[in-house]
Amino acid sequence: MREALVAMLKKFIGWNRNGAAWLERQFPGVFGAPSYKAELERRIAEDVVRLRPSAILEVGGIDRPLLVRDTNFTYIGLDIEERPDCYRVYDRFLVQSIEQPVDAEADMVISITLMEHVPDNRAASHSMFLALRPGGVMHHYIPSKWHPYSIALRVVGPAIQKWLIPYLRPAAVGVTGYPAFFNHCSPSDMEDLLRSQGFERVDVRSFYRASDYFAFFLPAYLCVAFFENLCAILNWRFFCSGFVISASKPR
Repeated sequence: MREALVAMLKKFIGWNRNGAAWLERQFPGVFGAPSYKAELERRIAEDVVRLRPSAILEVGGIDRPLLVRDTNFTYIGLDIEERPDCYRVYDRFLVQSIEQPVDAEADMVISITLMEHVPDNRAASHSMFLALRPGGVMHHYIPSKWHPYSIALRVVGPAIQKWLIPYLRPAAVGVTGYPAFFNHCSPSDMEDLLRSQGFERVDVRSFYRASDYFAFFLPAYLCVAFFENLCAILNWRFFCSGFVISASKPR
């Protein structure tokens, strides 16, 4: 009986996800999502050319780094856990929380979907500031705390989330499901926090579409997509799905 119910649930979710995918193909301007990763990678690439860093620190990349090792710089990884490939994809790998002082210096600090999982981003940003050399830069993509998905994530909690992921978002198994705190994770709050730590030239770009998280149920997908488009038109950064943020350490 249980197996039959699970099969029916998976089929129902499959129909809804297929419907959401069809809408995105037919109306990409309404349901498609601009690539925050492309924006993050563009900023990183431009500063690699401009600054020619001798060391880059990626935080929270585990064994899925944003960059590839390069003879032009030392690539340092940092995460609270380790896997065998961590020591292959980075030149050096540190197992610790970014909330603690880092025994490394870098000209650039980068991360993607990390800081929402950090309980104390004031301590984390201070640690990054100390790890950066004068004139260094950092670039991050951070999911925003007031998007419907982020609110649902906090309501559900990590235990139920991990149970639901194989059914609702099977492609994300093993990649997501970590506890999320969203400490200071809104565009204005994070910008203020970085400036208070001594960073300058703080540049934020907001992104508004993450309705794919609701594609398992088409009515919810449509409602969230409508809300996201309204927020984008009115530039309501408070409700954005996430943001790319860059900052510099003074020389």
